[in-house]
Amino acid sequence: MRTLSVIICCYNEQATIADVIAGTKAVDLGPNWDREILIIDNCSTDGTREILQQIEDPEIKIFFHKQNMGKGMSIRTGIANMSGDYMIIQDADAEYDPAEHIHFCKKVNETNADAIFGSRVLGGNVQYEYAHAYLGVRFLTGVTNVLFGGHLTDVATATKMVRADVVQKLNLTTTDFNLDFELPDKILLSGHEIIEIPISYDPRTYAEGKKITSRDGIRALLTMIKDRLGFTPVLKADVKNAPTDTQHIAEQ
Repeated sequence: MRTLSVIICCYNEQATIADVIAGTKAVDLGPNWDREILIIDNCSTDGTREILQQIEDPEIKIFFHKQNMGKGMSIRTGIANMSGDYMIIQDADAEYDPAEHIHFCKKVNETNADAIFGSRVLGGNVQYEYAHAYLGVRFLTGVTNVLFGGHLTDVATATKMVRADVVQKLNLTTTDFNLDFELPDKILLSGHEIIEIPISYDPRTYAEGKKITSRDGIRALLTMIKDRLGFTPVLKADVKNAPTDTQHIAEQ
């Protein structure tokens, strides 16, 4: 029996967070899988926190950051507090469908993979609202493959599944969207393979709340260069505790 730790990061997602949680819980992962859900609120101000405070569910652990610490720090909080065999990142904005989680679990059953990423371009049904976003992802994916020896088609995908003992040994240092790039960099640098499976994608517009911009792409490129040059160690000596500036609501 394996356990999947679903890490849901949210910041001002009042309109979608309840549906994403319900969609996550509705997924039957198969007879050999259990699930825990870790929700990390990054100091939302739109009512998201109040929705989360009402949740009473033994499958769900909720963490409230006391200030906006960035999506990357939210993911790191989830990694530090997970108890499952694999973690998977689930965005709270409904661009990514949690119903896809079963396909990741099936792939683990077939391959025992160290890391599985969901690719938004495999299968040929490419959906992007903005040309600069599509072209930027293609460029950053190519750079990742050249610098780190990967064979990826979509490095910037949010839905990333990694084996617990692999991800908890990585020395992850970024706190913002750059963690989406530092994570694959250091998985590959530590000698693990990343495989991909096709996933669906329903992109939202900036008017609908999309947060990532072209500036994040530039910062991602700088992160990759720093990782390639060894500015920070790939692995940490031991698994550290969760960030201290976090309020934890224990299992309800």
